[in-house]
Amino acid sequence: MRRKVLALALLLATCFAAPASAQVKFGLKGGVNVTNMKFSNSVFETNNRAGFFIGPTVKFTLPIVGLGVDVSALYDQRSAKVDDLYDEHGKVDKTLKQHQIAIPVNLRYTVGLGDKANVFFFAGPQFGFNIGEKNQSIVQDALEWRLKTSNFSVNLGIGATLLSHLQVTANYNIACTKTGELTELEGVKSAFKGRNNAWQIGLAYFF
Repeated sequence: MRRKVLALALLLATCFAAPASAQVKFGLKGGVNVTNMKFSNSVFETNNRAGFFIGPTVKFTLPIVGLGVDVSALYDQRSAKVDDLYDEHGKVDKTLKQHQIAIPVNLRYTVGLGDKANVFFFAGPQFGFNIGEKNQSIVQDALEWRLKTSNFSVNLGIGATLLSHLQVTANYNIACTKTGELTELEGVKSAFKGRNNAWQIGLAYFF
C-alpha cells in the first residue's frame, strides 16, 4: 500500500512540475460507468449495471505539438447484479457495489484545430482507493465478496474538444490487479479473484 501511495505521489508531482510554458486548465468532469465484472472461475453470471463518476480535473497542454496530460480526482461508483444463484430461500437477488476515489493520469495526443475543436487519443494509469463497504454478503454465511483496499487499472480511449471548453470522452478502463475476492465461508477457504473493468462515457467542462 505504501509503495502505491509513494508511486502516486511521485507521478502527481511530476505532472504538476510541468514546464512554466505549459497551458493549464481546470474543470469539472462527470459521466457513466458500465461495469464488466469478471471472475477467475465461472462461479455465477453477472449483469452489467450503470454507475457514475464525478470530480475535478486538470488539463496540461505541453509545449510539444499535440501532447498533453490530464489528471482527475473522481468519486467513482460501479455495480453488477448477480444472476442464477440460489440459497435455501430461493433465487438470490443481489447487486454488488464498489465506491472508490479514482485518480486517472492520462497522456493525451491531439489532432485538429487547436483548442477550439480537436480529436484526441489518450491512455494512462488509474489508481483506485475504495471508500465504501468492503465486505458484501451474497449468500448469508456461505458466499462473500471482499473488495481490496486499493486497485490499479489502465485507461484507453478517444475524445473530442468542442468550443474550447467542452470535452467528450469514451474509454475502456482495464483492471490490472484484482478488484476483490469471492470467498466461500463455512470453513471453506477457496477464493475466486474478481476484476471490475468498465466502459466509460465522460463529459468535462474547463473554465
